[in-house]
Formats: sequence, structure tokens, C-alpha cells
Amino acid sequence: MIRRLNFIENWRRLSVGVAAIALISLLWAAPARATGVYQMPDLAPGDRTWVLDEDDVLSRVTESRLNQNFQKLAEETGYEVRFVTVRRLDYGETAQSFTDDLFDKWFPTPEAGTNQTVLMLDTQTNNSAIHTGDGVKSLLTEAIAESVADETLQVPLRQGDKYNEAFANAGDRLVKVLSGEPDPGAPEVEDNIRVASTFKSAEETDDRSATIWVVVILVIATVAPMATYFYFQRS
Repeated sequence: MIRRLNFIENWRRLSVGVAAIALISLLWAAPARATGVYQMPDLAPGDRTWVLDEDDVLSRVTESRLNQNFQKLAEETGYEVRFVTVRRLDYGETAQSFTDDLFDKWFPTPEAGTNQTVLMLDTQTNNSAIHTGDGVKSLLTEAIAESVADETLQVPLRQGDKYNEAFANAGDRLVKVLSGEPDPGAPEVEDNIRVASTFKSAEETDDRSATIWVVVILVIATVAPMATYFYFQRS
């Protein structure tokens, strides 16, 4: 009888231990992949870093093209554009709040940020946001800026996560507007792509699967010792 009780106790401890490890791993892994403003590298006016593709969704060709166009724009007009991608935002953060805070981190004074534009995309949700300095608003009005973030960038993404096309189009439009050329406007949108995709992302699917496994392990950790105990009681 003592051996049976020891076996049950050891089994219970092992099951609970495995469940605890699985739960801790899940809770630790999710926020570890999130990105906060504090994790972004420092940047200042005049810095030649134009694209920070933290989630690595852009090809080298696209990134090189954007860098060349933004460098030329800065040299000819003094206006500077930064593109940012991140995989996942911290809990409670939105694309706009992240972009606003990032702008303030990079350009903490009105003078530093006056000629700056930051366009950001959260690739997990494909939510985007833009923040502009006061010095660019005479050309890049709020209406145009919002259209760049909500239409020019978003249309290719709704057609199938076409990140290179999305950022290339957004870059071309911003460069034209900030160079004093007429705004080419937002791309035409077909009715069949006006509605955002309702399919779950791979990240969401992975998280759901991990949660299910943790629940299963917790159930086993609770039920298995009881079942073993009753089995030995009947033996």
C-alpha cells in the first residue's frame, strides 16, 4: 500500500511539474517576441538609417530602393522618411501609440522632428500608422498622410501580404509629395478586396495550439493521479 501511495505521489508531482513548465514556457515566450519602443535602436535627424525592417519582410531590392530614394529626398529637400516594421507589439500597445512614442524617442524636440515622417507596420495584424513633423504638413497634409498609411500601404497587404509592393508604393507616393509634385493619390480598390481578411495569422494559430496543449497537460496532471489512485484501490 505504501509503495502504491508513493507511486501516486511521484506521478502527481511529475505531472504537475510538466504542466507548470509548459505553462511558464507559454507565458514567457509570447511577450518575448513582442516589441516595445524601448527595444528600438536610437536614431537622430540626419541619420542615414531609413528602413528598420525588424520583421525582415522586405527584400534587399526593395530596401535598397527605399534607402536610395529617401537619401536623395533628404539631400534635395531636407525632409526625412523612416519606414519601420515590427512583428508584434507589447500588450496594450497600438500601431499609432507605438509610432507616436517612437517618433518622440527619436526626435524629442519640435526642432528635431519638424522635417521627419515615420511610417510603421505591425506585421502580425497588418495595422499601420504614421506620424509627421510640423515642417512637412504644408506638403504632406494629415489627409494625405492618413491615406498613405491606410490606403497606399494597406491595399497590397489586403491582396495577399504583398509587403514589398506596399512599402514601395508608399515610398514612391511620399517622395513625390515631399518633393513638391502633385499627389498621385491612393490606389484604386476593387470591391472584392475592400474587406480586410478574417483568416487567422500563423502567429495566432500557433498561440491557440500552444494554449490547447497547456490545457490538455493540466487536465492530465489533475486526472491521471486520481485515476491511478482509484485503480490501485480496486486492485
